[in-house]
Amino acid sequence: MALPPMAALILAAALPAQAGATRGGNSACYVTGGNALEICRSADEAEGVYAVPPPCRFVHDVQILRLKDTGPPGPLQVIYRAEPPRQASRPGARRGEEACPADLRAADPAVGGAVRIGRQIETLATILPPTDPRFWSEGLEGAGPARAEPPRRRSRASRQARREARRAAREAGQGDTSQEKMTFRAQAPAPEDDPSGNAMMVAGRDWAGDPYYAILATATEPSGEGRRRVLVQARTYDFQGLDLRVEADPGTEWRPFGAPPAEERGRRRGRGRPAAMRPAPVLDETGKPIVGNCAAPGFEARGLTGSISVVDRVYHYFYTDVVPSDCDAPRAKRRMALYMRTSRDPLAERTWSLPVTLIESLPAETEMRVAKARGMDRWAVAYSCSRPVTVSGGPVADICLHYTADLSPGSITALTLYSDPVAAGHSTAYLGLRSGGDALGRFTRDGFGWMTDRYGNLDTPAIYPDKGGFLTWLDRRAPRIDGSDASSLYGRPVYWATWTVRPRAAAP
Repeated sequence: MALPPMAALILAAALPAQAGATRGGNSACYVTGGNALEICRSADEAEGVYAVPPPCRFVHDVQILRLKDTGPPGPLQVIYRAEPPRQASRPGARRGEEACPADLRAADPAVGGAVRIGRQIETLATILPPTDPRFWSEGLEGAGPARAEPPRRRSRASRQARREARRAAREAGQGDTSQEKMTFRAQAPAPEDDPSGNAMMVAGRDWAGDPYYAILATATEPSGEGRRRVLVQARTYDFQGLDLRVEADPGTEWRPFGAPPAEERGRRRGRGRPAAMRPAPVLDETGKPIVGNCAAPGFEARGLTGSISVVDRVYHYFYTDVVPSDCDAPRAKRRMALYMRTSRDPLAERTWSLPVTLIESLPAETEMRVAKARGMDRWAVAYSCSRPVTVSGGPVADICLHYTADLSPGSITALTLYSDPVAAGHSTAYLGLRSGGDALGRFTRDGFGWMTDRYGNLDTPAIYPDKGGFLTWLDRRAPRIDGSDASSLYGRPVYWATWTVRPRAAAP
């Protein structure tokens, strides 16, 4: 059952709804990039409303991807997390009318939902087209069979890939039975309480003729008395049909999301329902699943949320996770660390390296995105932070940004992201975002993402050719679409902003 159009998901080059405190002066600049650059956001720096979901809808973790081709399915694709698919009708509703799920409080940590992909034209004044949920997952023991709807269209490349996967499985015999198996099921509808993290999209090895785009997403799986984050994998050729890497016997195979195993297809006609697909965990080079460091009760599972950037045909996966020694600490005390894994092919099995720790002892709940800077051989590192208490209006939640001196991993480690004490999360490298907030001047900058090229490296809309980048974020405190400030996640706006970066020598 297709979802109705998100008619109010509007991209508008609008003025900020409310203004927050600035750093002071006509221009807010700070030094970065090994003292070679400065990032500036003046009072008239571009900001606006990116998305205003209708009631019973939400949007977060928005990544805007510029494709190589300008025609369909390009030029821009948007991948984001949104509410789970609906299936039940409320009492008294007309046939086919969809139900609104139980409300989610604005501060509710259970923000999971379905991965959605939609086309966007090269403008900031348009309406995102209707989108179906591309896939979702839930970690369950003994869950019922799936009722997922198959993709609307399957590409020729997808059919060929399935044939190749079945042939490879036959040739492999029993395969490697030592691999750890995860207890995942594809569900329809997805649960509203699935605390899944972000989805990351990047082009496959198109320089080698690979037509697919890779999607890595975080889901959860049971672990002891709690849950643990795990990385799962999907791919798409045309941004319509989507293949999920699932468990098979033997090994794994690519299968269109919602399609049953071949041996189960005959059961569709009156002889029971097909078994659910079990998404296979992404494996590292040693054959071990890539999972979060810590299991946690309820909705407290964290880890693996980040970004992917391709440099010199090497895929760099940057993500934060809880420091292992803090697994048993209260959630607000669990320090985070920034990790990096690399791969030569994100769609192959066992190609991701073991993690390298880049930064330790980050504040609890830290979110980070890392990408190659636009037009520079440097990393851009965006992270959640608060403005210092010494700033007018501070401390206020913001997004901080630093550039590295070069593209070495050590240049990220060398960054000083926070002021002492680090646990407070204060930094002078804040962007000074203005949009959003409530009447008391309180802000949140949750689920932030940015615009990239197809390799996950920073890009900007054509109307901002001189900007360093384009950010999006969710503000849970901003007024909802109905104008109320009721504690509900639904209807909360997503904002956008740009920034300017320049060599220090060019500063006036």
